[in-house]
Amino acid sequence: MRIEPKGASLGATIYDIDLSAPLSAEDYRKIEQTLGQYGVVSFPNQQLTARQLRDYAENFGQLEINVANLFHDEDYPEVMILSNMKENGQPIGLSDAGQDWHTDMSYSRTIAFSNVLYGIRIPFRDGRSLGNTAFCNMHAAYEGLPEHLKTELEGMTVTHDFNKFWEMMRREKGSTRPPLTEEQRRRKPPVSHPVFLTHPITGRKVLYANPGYSMRINELSEARSEEILQFLFAHQVQEKYCYRHQWAEGDVLMWDNIGTIHNAVADYRPDEPRLIKRCQVMADKYFPEQF
Repeated sequence: MRIEPKGASLGATIYDIDLSAPLSAEDYRKIEQTLGQYGVVSFPNQQLTARQLRDYAENFGQLEINVANLFHDEDYPEVMILSNMKENGQPIGLSDAGQDWHTDMSYSRTIAFSNVLYGIRIPFRDGRSLGNTAFCNMHAAYEGLPEHLKTELEGMTVTHDFNKFWEMMRREKGSTRPPLTEEQRRRKPPVSHPVFLTHPITGRKVLYANPGYSMRINELSEARSEEILQFLFAHQVQEKYCYRHQWAEGDVLMWDNIGTIHNAVADYRPDEPRLIKRCQVMADKYFPEQF
């Protein structure tokens, strides 16, 4: 395989590899290390079935079946469908997935290591792709924090809640998301994680808080927690920390949920079809014990 860095805060493209076929253990290790180093990697010109997507993704850890239990591939529930398309008047996928800054599965006891997305239909307008995905570098965000804040927050924890982001999306105009049921809430209660994590691949610290799911710094007063969280949320999305992936059909995009936060940019219309299939890889290989 050939690795080409993007020359930005994040991102690399990996060429000359076919993800539909089993890879060697060395190939998987190299992809894993590249992901840790660059945060986001893309594999252009792939052709995958849902099974092949699942089989590739599960080499990096256990796959999550999304708690909302909506829009799974009918044969492979680990594969979720993200789409604004409809068939017979009914949506075939989740149309508003990820449309604000967040880190997937920070709301889970076992957090996410990576997302693996396969772009099947990508909207274009005036020769440019739409629905692109933006990322920010949480290694750099940690390193850019004021030293007094690093000292104050060292050893502290943040509560994350799945329902926060879900309700935020429900308030968006045209949302078709129903409220979470009591059973869904019971299955994903709020959890706490350290504000700063040591990244399992790089060995460096990252800022592990995000606007989508982070609710409260537990060791601080409510007022001080709110003050610091608002600072962190603004700090971590500065342009100097960001990279935007320009989608093309056939792309497989893989990113590191520990070292980045991301945002799916909703700049396409309902009549501009988008279809992506996704697997979420848990970090059980790196954090086998609960925090």
